[in-house]
Amino acid sequence: MIVMTRIDYRLLHGQVAFAWTNNLSANAILIANDSVAKDNFRKKTLQLAKPDSAKLIFKSIEDSAKAIASGVTDKYRVFIVVENIHDAYRLAKKVPQIKLIDLGLSDQKEGSKNIAKSVYVTPEESGLLTELESNGIQVLVKQAPGDPDIEFSTLI
Repeated sequence: MIVMTRIDYRLLHGQVAFAWTNNLSANAILIANDSVAKDNFRKKTLQLAKPDSAKLIFKSIEDSAKAIASGVTDKYRVFIVVENIHDAYRLAKKVPQIKLIDLGLSDQKEGSKNIAKSVYVTPEESGLLTELESNGIQVLVKQAPGDPDIEFSTLI
């Protein structure tokens, strides 16, 4: 069962590893990212932040979608973390079980607009998130579990 998908350019760090994992009662964290899946150094570094209460899995976007579709993740409460909006979009288009995306932290880049604290989106990314919302996926902007739920569509 997928409990949430979070967009966070830092991927796994203290807030994600402990606050979110505990709040969601997640017992598996799936880092879905094409480059991390092939980079042993980044995997080792991210493993340092892994909570004892959860299994940590690294897969590409494609392999993440295949694993979820196969049912191998059904026995877990899976918290998916992706690095950026494009990865969230790609995964959500392949995985109908994704019903909630949290836009936690997205980095500033050329042409991006600040819509909330530490959340920047380009017009293209805004369009991708709007499309996901129109397909029935709830997109929230929320840094920490105790923060209020803010619908992405109210910020653009």
